[in-house]
Amino acid sequence: MTFKERIKNFFTPIDLRQGKEWKVLLKFSLPVIVSYLLQQVYTISDAIICGQTLSADEVAGVNDVSSLIFVFLQFAFGCTAGFTVIISDRIGNSDSDGIRRSFAVQIILCAVITVVLTAVSMLSLKPLLKWINVTPENEAVYTSAYTYCMIIFAGIFAQMFYNFICSVLRSVGDSVTPLVFLFISTVVNIALDILFISVFNWGVVGAASATVIAQALSTFACFIYTFVKFRQLRLKRSDFRAEAGEYLNHIKQGVPLGLQFSVLAIGLIVLQGEVVRFDLTPEGAMVAGNPAQNGYGAACKLGNFLMSPMNAFGTALVSFNAQNFGAREYSRIKRGTVQATFMIFIFYAVLAGTGLLLTINGAYLKLFLSADKITPQSMKFGNGYLYVALSLYFILGILFVWRSAVQGIEKSFFTLLAGTAELIARISVCFLLPRAINGGAINCEASFLSYVALCFADPAAWLGSVLALTYPFVKYICLKKYKNTDG
Repeated sequence: MTFKERIKNFFTPIDLRQGKEWKVLLKFSLPVIVSYLLQQVYTISDAIICGQTLSADEVAGVNDVSSLIFVFLQFAFGCTAGFTVIISDRIGNSDSDGIRRSFAVQIILCAVITVVLTAVSMLSLKPLLKWINVTPENEAVYTSAYTYCMIIFAGIFAQMFYNFICSVLRSVGDSVTPLVFLFISTVVNIALDILFISVFNWGVVGAASATVIAQALSTFACFIYTFVKFRQLRLKRSDFRAEAGEYLNHIKQGVPLGLQFSVLAIGLIVLQGEVVRFDLTPEGAMVAGNPAQNGYGAACKLGNFLMSPMNAFGTALVSFNAQNFGAREYSRIKRGTVQATFMIFIFYAVLAGTGLLLTINGAYLKLFLSADKITPQSMKFGNGYLYVALSLYFILGILFVWRSAVQGIEKSFFTLLAGTAELIARISVCFLLPRAINGGAINCEASFLSYVALCFADPAAWLGSVLALTYPFVKYICLKKYKNTDG
């Protein structure tokens, strides 16, 4: 085989309806996994450069708003992931007209959602910052957080359409192309970070601007490639004349998953707000160095990086199940999902082990924080979270697989139910357990054991979501009782 033929085969979409299930899933998911890891590098590059060049207050401001940004971007991501279940189903059913019509409907819906998300995020930013205890009284932290958020929110269009076009490509079995464009985007982002922050000294403005610009360029290039490469996605004017039922069908699949991810993010906002309390004096002033915020923020970035392979594996399962659902290959869905559940424990062993090794002497902190910000206290807070979360990562892995499996067979109601269970569990732990352990209000004088109790909010949320997904997993996958409607 010539080099040209090898390259061509590398970019050839995979038919997820054929082949040994675990092998097909692994082959299809590997580029997705690398893409997700690159996406984290994309995010982490900002954190590393900011952590090494900005003040402790500015770093705390950027770390504090990650959950706020997450709530809006994850709604966008959830909607696009849900929409493409329909296009995957039609690919599995070889419905060429339906594929184009779905693609056109998704473009219109993504444009509408972008406008709404941008407006809502910008208008609600000040009250959201107050919610996580980031207020103008601590001016440096507040200004950094507000500035960073406003620029990211102004660029929601880039994130929305990038996630959309990547989801469409994966739905047709192409998981390699998104990886290539993300790699290029990551390189551009890092280069712009260095230029804007280290050369131009733009601080958080430079970090946020670099992210938006790199994403926008990648999105534009990916759309051009898609229209050139895939004939079945070349739209006609008539494709945009879909009936209301077509839009409703996509909304029924996309919005519940978007809400599920946003509900998850609301819980993370509550958790972030509780972490900030450990840096506040009883009078409400911020303690020097912000050890809880910086330690926890660095730990979360490592945690997000480590969970990416499991999350990506779950994302691949959505397309796998959706294509086979369209082809009515129900036994194949069962085998693939069960095999994926077992495979996730291998991911868990490798990822949790890697994370625990990086806690030795706070090695991961050296990536995200300059030496003056790494203190025994920041290391204590960061490691405390990782010890709890990493030890229970297998629950998170099962969550990623089961949620994606259920979404892939168009049971979107249950994904929203799982998100609600996750929110209730996380908020319950946040508000009840630390105060019960501490015997009173939480501030910088609270016991470290109360912080450890707070760290159990994430595992409790994962467990709550898994329990909510157990019923649809057993009934609609293990027992193969399918109907082509929402559960």
